[in-house]
Amino acid sequence: MAIDSFPVLSALLQWSPALVAGFGQNILISVVAIALGSVLGLLIGALALSPLGIVARLWVQVFRNAPWLVLIYFTTYVFPFEIHIGSSYVSFPDWVKVTIGLALPASANVAEIFRGAIGSIPSTQWEAARSLAFTRGQLFRSIILPQCFKRMLPPWMNLYAVVTMGTALASLVGVHDVIDTAQIASNTVNMTGFTVVIYLSLLVLFFAYCYPISRLTQHLERRYAFY
Repeated sequence: MAIDSFPVLSALLQWSPALVAGFGQNILISVVAIALGSVLGLLIGALALSPLGIVARLWVQVFRNAPWLVLIYFTTYVFPFEIHIGSSYVSFPDWVKVTIGLALPASANVAEIFRGAIGSIPSTQWEAARSLAFTRGQLFRSIILPQCFKRMLPPWMNLYAVVTMGTALASLVGVHDVIDTAQIASNTVNMTGFTVVIYLSLLVLFFAYCYPISRLTQHLERRYAFY
């Protein structure tokens, strides 16, 4: 039986390349957001160990408890559409603004993950290092941080999966991602069955991308359980 006999399936196959391309935009946003959030979060986490720890705690409390959609709208409208550099103008696309909006809560969560990893190091290791006359820099570089990164990896990967799912909000501010593509496809084909199938396909896309991350996270949790 020809596939054209199933108009819903035929339309889905026709729109599949556009959906995959749109999902690529979501992945790009998630990767850049977690990268920015991780760098900033580690800096905030390190700041929490300094006399300026109150600033780090304020950052964490604000951005961990702020709705992601509000942050995305905030960064979308607070940043200009283009930046004036010298005699030229550089565009500031919406997907970059969404990335920053997602990087802010990611940084707060990474800072908390880092703080938790530091706090989980047994006090006997700190005392042993001091008894061996390790400097503070040597203590962190050779003993504490290697253990922290192993402890941080599983929750960091879980956070990345959450950020990836959060990219679905990007379409609300005009980013042409997989959700926006699905909306365009649904309006173009204009069949109820196709609308149901295409959004079910989005669930499958996100699940297929995030589920392996979840499984790897569980594996790493078991592997590093005794570190």
